[in-house]
Amino acid sequence: MPHKGLQQFEGQRIHMVGIGGASMSGLARMLLSEGFEVSGSDSADSYAVKSLRDAGVGVRVGHHPDMVHGAGLLVYSAAISAEDPERMEAERLTVQQMERAELLGLLMENAQEQLCVCGTHGKTTTSSMMAQMLYETDADPTIHLGGSLDAIGGSVRIGGSGLFLAEACEFNRSFLHMPVTLAVLLNIEEDHLDCYGDMEHVEAAYLEFLERLPEDGAVLALGSDERVRRVLSRLTKKDRKVLTFGQDAAVDYSFANLRYDSKGNAGFDMVHRGQSLCAVQLAVPGFFNALHALAALAAMHGLQVNLGKAAEALSHFTGAHRRFEHTGTVKGMELYHDYGHNPAEMRAAVDMAVLQKRRVIAVMQPHTFSRVKTLFEDYLTCTQAADITLVTDIFAAREKDPGDINSQMLIDGMRRYGINAVHTPGFDETEQWLLEHGQPGDLVLTMGCGNINLLNDQMQRHFDNTPIA
Repeated sequence: MPHKGLQQFEGQRIHMVGIGGASMSGLARMLLSEGFEVSGSDSADSYAVKSLRDAGVGVRVGHHPDMVHGAGLLVYSAAISAEDPERMEAERLTVQQMERAELLGLLMENAQEQLCVCGTHGKTTTSSMMAQMLYETDADPTIHLGGSLDAIGGSVRIGGSGLFLAEACEFNRSFLHMPVTLAVLLNIEEDHLDCYGDMEHVEAAYLEFLERLPEDGAVLALGSDERVRRVLSRLTKKDRKVLTFGQDAAVDYSFANLRYDSKGNAGFDMVHRGQSLCAVQLAVPGFFNALHALAALAAMHGLQVNLGKAAEALSHFTGAHRRFEHTGTVKGMELYHDYGHNPAEMRAAVDMAVLQKRRVIAVMQPHTFSRVKTLFEDYLTCTQAADITLVTDIFAAREKDPGDINSQMLIDGMRRYGINAVHTPGFDETEQWLLEHGQPGDLVLTMGCGNINLLNDQMQRHFDNTPIA
């Protein structure tokens, strides 16, 4: 029986524009499990598209307005503009349209508990850590991730426990469609100002999201983040449980004996109000992965999951795809990819790379003209720890080129800070530079949430090395 918010579409086909994305492809699978007929389109063929076709979903590449004919609902991702041909055809035919986040909210509404991970950075990693722990401790959760996790076989899992874990994305205020009983708030930093205008409105949106918590709901938040603390102080529903995590002594959940092995992977003891609860050894590098693991374990403690078993499950976590993912080896160069698409995330990814003590070549694909303009100064230094930075042309995504910002402006600024920056406009130019100037033992890190991951695939196809599974 479909969820109550979707009953009106029972027996009708649901068409999804941008179906190949991690979130959209996951939602398509959830709709299939609900008994809906699903069709979709995407800009490019991909593993996700092929997998959906194998599951019986009619997917076509490109714009196909005729696919809207006969559909009862069109679902689109936030990156799809109102001028998209299929959306325009739906408008002409008066077919109801729904943004991706609204559909996710409807699919979540029948769950008994909704775990939502929000924040500017780290949502996919933290929610993936939580997913792996819940899955391996037999909590039988339903899961919707913004990335793919091998432990659950993709980006979604259909469970039977009444527990629903999902990323809560702030872009376009998407998370305001989602019901929530436990909110994990990782941080609030400057991003998405193209839709918010300023940080005051960003904070207001987070506050509105947390106000959705029911009387017995709880928020677990980074205690050292000034914006997070300000939002928590403004909660009008003062009876909601508020817990904090971080390095500070005053938080509810903190580290003890934080240490790193030769690969930069963190180990630590998790401490709750002075009492050590469990020991953790991670298989992923850097401080931020340790912080995400602390938040994920604190959430498990709140859910009364066995922490010994949870910590053991976390030791098996090797990362979600596109999150500092080792994709293979080409000509002796180790290729990695990270989804980081603003300067803070790129800086964190480069910091993880340098822990391996190799020569690091960062390949940056700036994402959207508006973000580059807003965070321009931060872009100029975010790859400072790398030895060389290659910068591709800006990935426009949902935007049109305004003509007043470009990658060469970034490169000129980077060079003023002493960064060895090179403009390699497209994938072919980038690959050619790497083959001419790269050396065996180099760590090549591609970064961005556009299509820069396809560069790794392109280089792997051109050479006979086996990619990392």
